[in-house]
Amino acid sequence: IIIIFLQFVLFSLALSSKTDEGCELLHMSVFSQSFSPCGRFLAAGNNYGEIAVFSLSAALSPDASEGSQKPILNFTAHDGPVFTLLSTDTHLLSAGNGEISAWSWAELIKKVRPINSRNTIGGGDNNIHIMDMETGIFKSVLKGHTDYIHCLCFKEREGEILSGGEDGAVRIWDSRTNRPVHCIEVFRYEECARPQFGKWISCLATDSDWMLCGGGPSLSLWHLRSMSPTSVFPLPGCQREAVFHQDLIMSVGEGPYVSHCLHGGTVKAQIPCTPSSLNTLALNLKNTEHRVMTVGGSSHQIDVFTNFSYRAFSLSF
Repeated sequence: IIIIFLQFVLFSLALSSKTDEGCELLHMSVFSQSFSPCGRFLAAGNNYGEIAVFSLSAALSPDASEGSQKPILNFTAHDGPVFTLLSTDTHLLSAGNGEISAWSWAELIKKVRPINSRNTIGGGDNNIHIMDMETGIFKSVLKGHTDYIHCLCFKEREGEILSGGEDGAVRIWDSRTNRPVHCIEVFRYEECARPQFGKWISCLATDSDWMLCGGGPSLSLWHLRSMSPTSVFPLPGCQREAVFHQDLIMSVGEGPYVSHCLHGGTVKAQIPCTPSSLNTLALNLKNTEHRVMTVGGSSHQIDVFTNFSYRAFSLSF
């Protein structure tokens, strides 16, 4: 009787563990991605505060198996969601609720469970904080937004920082003087405004004299010298990430597809994806051997596109 009881308890614990794991996967969302400096690895962050590191070399190999699509390393990085991941030449930076952590890529690639190399206080106060990565010391603060900031990008040639926030403004800053240069309130432009979705800006990208921005307002292409929108894309819902790639603009947001748009405002194609809603899109252009687009959202799966036009397979947390 005791043996039968113990077997029942062990079976119940195993079943409970599998049920909990199944529920966690069912409710998982991927919020962020970043490729390693060498382009052979992908890091992804989810709503449970976990970072998974995948080997693209293994997943794209002719001998790839189902196991090749699983993480080589998975660890808890933050108490809440991993909202942002960004790679430097040596480190992977992750941002959670009120903190930024730095992880050594050398350790991650060796499948070593990493230890935080730095823990600092981040945004949430409507300001942009500029930190010296070598010393970990904040050098300056850019103040101007009246609500919290969703997205940042850097216009390297002009040394300008672009920021988009909940206040509906895209602000352009001179990184050399830390002074504001321009402020564009996108929601005030009739062709872009969508009051039913709000005024917040959730995505930003730049390419030479051009800017992409969207969120509550429609995704739109702007000429930065004239500070005016030239194209507004007829995409439903809120777009969460958009990038320039050659003669295309690629965007993801509400809906299970990657939108391929032409600069003139036409939606050329919408490529089906596994998640029903998408949060993050990344292009790996650092390594021609592992040239892929990866897309994540309301699923534990991250879709991999080898030619940007169809899903080849999915990585899985």
